[in-house]
Amino acid sequence: MMKNRHCHITNEITSMLFLCVLLSFLPANTRAQIGEHRDKLSVGVNGGMVMSRVGFTPDVSQDMHNGAIGGVMFRYTSEKYFSTICSMQAEINYSCIGWKENIVNTNDEPIYNENGTAEKYSRNLAYIQIPLLAHLAWGREEKGFNFFLNAGPQVGFLISDKKDANFAFTSEPDENTSGSTQQRAMDVQNKVDYGIAAGVGVEYSLRHAGSIGLEARYYYGLGNIYDNSKRDYFGKSNFSNIIIKCSYIFNIGH
Repeated sequence: MMKNRHCHITNEITSMLFLCVLLSFLPANTRAQIGEHRDKLSVGVNGGMVMSRVGFTPDVSQDMHNGAIGGVMFRYTSEKYFSTICSMQAEINYSCIGWKENIVNTNDEPIYNENGTAEKYSRNLAYIQIPLLAHLAWGREEKGFNFFLNAGPQVGFLISDKKDANFAFTSEPDENTSGSTQQRAMDVQNKVDYGIAAGVGVEYSLRHAGSIGLEARYYYGLGNIYDNSKRDYFGKSNFSNIIIKCSYIFNIGH
C-alpha cells in the first residue's frame, strides 16, 4: 500500500516537471504579454565531479563514490518576466557514478583479505545522462553576475558496468559482513535510469565572450538499478548524486 502511494506521488511530481518544461517551449504570443520577449540560443560545455551512492534496501554500508562528469549544454532564453530571466536548458553528459562499500564485520571492524589489507569494493557505472531543466536566473544579463536555479527531469542510459575489488567475491551472502553482499556479483538489471535534478549556482557574463558558471546540483533517482518485485532480493536500489561543476556557455543567436 505504502509502496503504491510512493510510486503515485513520484509519478505526479515527474509529470508536473515535464509539464513545466513543455510549457516553457510555447511561443511568447501564446502566453500573457507581461514579460519582455527574448530569443537567445546558447551552447556550451560543462565539467566537474559527481559524488554518488545507491539507496539499497536491504542496506549496504557505503562511503561516497567519487567520479567525473562532463558534456555539452544548450540553453534557450525566451523571456524576462519581471526580474526573472526564463530559459530552458538541456545537457548531454558522460557521468561516472556508482557506489563504494564500507566493508566491516558485524562488530563494525574492517575485514582484511589474505594479503592483510582491508577489503575494498566499488562499482563503477558509466552513464549518458540527459537532464532537461527549467533555468531561472536573477541578476545581470550582460557583463555581471546572476544567480540561477535549475530544476527538471533527467534520464540516463548505462553504457558500462565495472566491478573493482581486492578480494574474491561470490553471489552467496556473507554472514561475516555487516549489511547485504548480494549486489557485489549482480549485474545492473535496469539499464535506463530516471529521476529529478535540481541545482543552484552563479554565472558571470563576459559580454561578447560568453559566460562562466559554477553550480551545485542534486539528483534523486526515481528508478532502481535492480528489479524490485516481491520475488527479487532488493526492494529499492536508486541513485542519489551530488554534482559540483563549472560551465562555459556562449550565444550563437538572438
